Amino acid sequence: MARARTVFACRDCGGETPRWQGQCPHCQAWNTLTEFRVEGGRNRAAENSLAPSATVQRLADVKAESWQRIPSGLGEFDRVLGGGFVPGAVVLLGGDPGIGKSTLLLQSLAALSQRQRVLYVTGEESAEQVADRARRLQLSDAGVELLAETRLQTIQAALLSHAPQLVVIDSIQTLYSDELEAAPGSVSQVRECAAQLTRLAKAGGPVMVLVGHVTKEGTLAGPRVLEHIVDTVLYFEGDGSSSFRLIRAIKNRFGAVNELGVFGMTEFGLREVSNPSALFLSRHTQPVAGSCTTVTLEGTRPLAVEIQALLDESRLGIPRRLTVGLEQNRLALLLAVLHRHGGVSCADQDVFINAVAGVRIAEPAADLAILMALVSSLRNRPLPVGWVVFGEVGLAGEVRPVQRGVERLREAAKLGFKVALMPRANAPRQVPEGIRVMAVERVEEALQAWREEI
Repeated sequence: MARARTVFACRDCGGETPRWQGQCPHCQAWNTLTEFRVEGGRNRAAENSLAPSATVQRLADVKAESWQRIPSGLGEFDRVLGGGFVPGAVVLLGGDPGIGKSTLLLQSLAALSQRQRVLYVTGEESAEQVADRARRLQLSDAGVELLAETRLQTIQAALLSHAPQLVVIDSIQTLYSDELEAAPGSVSQVRECAAQLTRLAKAGGPVMVLVGHVTKEGTLAGPRVLEHIVDTVLYFEGDGSSSFRLIRAIKNRFGAVNELGVFGMTEFGLREVSNPSALFLSRHTQPVAGSCTTVTLEGTRPLAVEIQALLDESRLGIPRRLTVGLEQNRLALLLAVLHRHGGVSCADQDVFINAVAGVRIAEPAADLAILMALVSSLRNRPLPVGWVVFGEVGLAGEVRPVQRGVERLREAAKLGFKVALMPRANAPRQVPEGIRVMAVERVEEALQAWREEI
């Protein structure tokens, strides 16, 4: 019997090294190595293999299965999942403390309990605390089975004896296995517990939903290998000062990534938002300088978002550049393009850019809208009423096409916008009723079209 040994694992990538180092040799991250013990006498490579052994087959001979998805009971949750839960899938849901993860899953389990056998495993709260939340949400009559336990072997025995169709583990950082001496929440415990539960789900077991903690940087706590083991990774986002919550899919083996679900937090739990574009639009009583509306894509959903810009004369040696919800390096690039190809200099101005309602825009389709908002704030002239702007801006000053431009245009027309300033390459042959298209190829043309409309 081999003796137990001590190794150091990286919290970010899961890589192991026999000695502690300041920098992980695998991912080059600093101060991420954590000590844990590895028990001897076991073939850990065989234990951590999740796929069952099988004979070698030709790819053409393998029959593709069509999954019968299980609706979660919440339409916005189903959208992010790709249509519902897939039998045997493992879903990891992360988010800040108190954001509403437990509330969301309890509501989903209550809806599913009418036609499925579901189990809620709580390791952070007592059974009485969960029951009190259910009464507050008016879900106390739901047929949800509850287990307050943190020992992995006890949970596995309960799953085998009760055979539920869907299980929620709240949270994976509170579980521990008797086979390891490390404390709950350590790298080895989180990895081992997640691997064991995933193996159970893949062997014809239930849908497994794991709740995960997040670090102060906003990433999931524990080893990065945890995200590789599971099938779907979801992030629950929201501003503590706002009642709206967003669920974003980062990884999904059974659906599209970067899908977005929008909820509103009320005293009776989370409620779906049927028209999320209304959250991110302007509520000004009259046109305001520095405001421009764009249409961005979140997965397959087009969303109309208001971009706000504020330029003020800088009193510092180096003007400030600050963005909220947008990439800061992208702003520096756009300011250079605006100066070089638009003839507008912001070198002596503090520049502040904001995407309203806490939405994050990662795609370059908002470039042209940012430029128009910048010029509007600098000149103190609002854009014409009913304008929507989208398009990617290149370093040569060209306005490049964006993905699914027609769908963005339809969303703008549905929301009542009258004019769309967009790339010429995205101009459709048949324009949706009620909206006029102004197609441009360069930044200079976009600024000239605005001057002509004033």
